[in-house]
Amino acid sequence: MITADDVKRFARAQGADLVGIAPMTRWEGAPKQMDPRYIAPNAKSMIVMGFRIARGSLRGVEEGTLYTTYPSMGYAALNQIYAPMTLWNLTNFLEDEGHETVAMLNANGGEAINPVTGNFRDGWSVPVGDEKPHPDVLVHFRLAAFLAGLGEIGYSKVFLTPQFGPRQRFALCLTDAELEPDPIFEGKICDRCMLCAKHCPTGAISTTETVKVTVAGHELEWAKLNPLACEAGIQGGHDNELNPFLKEYPRRYGYGRAIGGASGCIRACMDHLEKKGVLQNKFSSPFRTERPWKLDHSQPRPPTDDVRENYIETGRIEDADAYITYNKRDNYGTDKDAKAPNPLID
Repeated sequence: MITADDVKRFARAQGADLVGIAPMTRWEGAPKQMDPRYIAPNAKSMIVMGFRIARGSLRGVEEGTLYTTYPSMGYAALNQIYAPMTLWNLTNFLEDEGHETVAMLNANGGEAINPVTGNFRDGWSVPVGDEKPHPDVLVHFRLAAFLAGLGEIGYSKVFLTPQFGPRQRFALCLTDAELEPDPIFEGKICDRCMLCAKHCPTGAISTTETVKVTVAGHELEWAKLNPLACEAGIQGGHDNELNPFLKEYPRRYGYGRAIGGASGCIRACMDHLEKKGVLQNKFSSPFRTERPWKLDHSQPRPPTDDVRENYIETGRIEDADAYITYNKRDNYGTDKDAKAPNPLID
């Protein structure tokens, strides 16, 4: 018979940094649209795996010099590549033992509940039975991680673990294997320092209003969030409020997705917890040694001496839109006003 230790040993060998197990009964009282028991009615256990976000993936954003590493290696690579492979292997491991397993990667798309606003999407889908929820059911991954004993939800609503603080992403699976559960985490990581709110560039995290929910007999509380302001922060702001590089979204999809992201809820939080010495993942040097940067675009920003000397004065300069062109004809780099054919498509 497969045991919880077997599952944890295998999951860690496949790449998971954290593994916790919860009985499905801990979801009792969840809203129907967010209850995973409607996904797998015969499931007895939920296995939640955490995958660390490398601290170095945040370095370029902290320095203000490389914004792509965090959304690629610290976000998409974990959610879309690394965690799904571990999920796939764990699913096969359990099903080889005769236990049906539903693997769930951390991705949104078909939920009847808007994962950003939390609102029900009227007209989105139709339930297939009178007692069924509207598809798709939205599983709250941070609540799942809490129920599996991996840590707590911090003031910013970002999940915190004793090992990595705010630096992890989750994947989970539902299985009919009855596994020994982990106790719910009773410790305290978040000290309500409010640095997450102070350093959020769009003020998406309230310092005065909170939300309280009761989960498995535990009252949880986090800040009231403005999800649309959070979206603006991730994208770099609307109308150049935060991101002077952003001209027309989504035409310039790229740097805008990272320039304001993770400023308070991850970077400031992580730095604070590391300096308090409460995290198990230790480093030889502090993450932050200077005041965090903040763009002042009240005045036009002239080009740097390096750009002037090496690019402007040598004629190696072009308008930002001259190469990145999304028109009806192509998006292969042809200037939208070019008369010459594009050899890639013509």
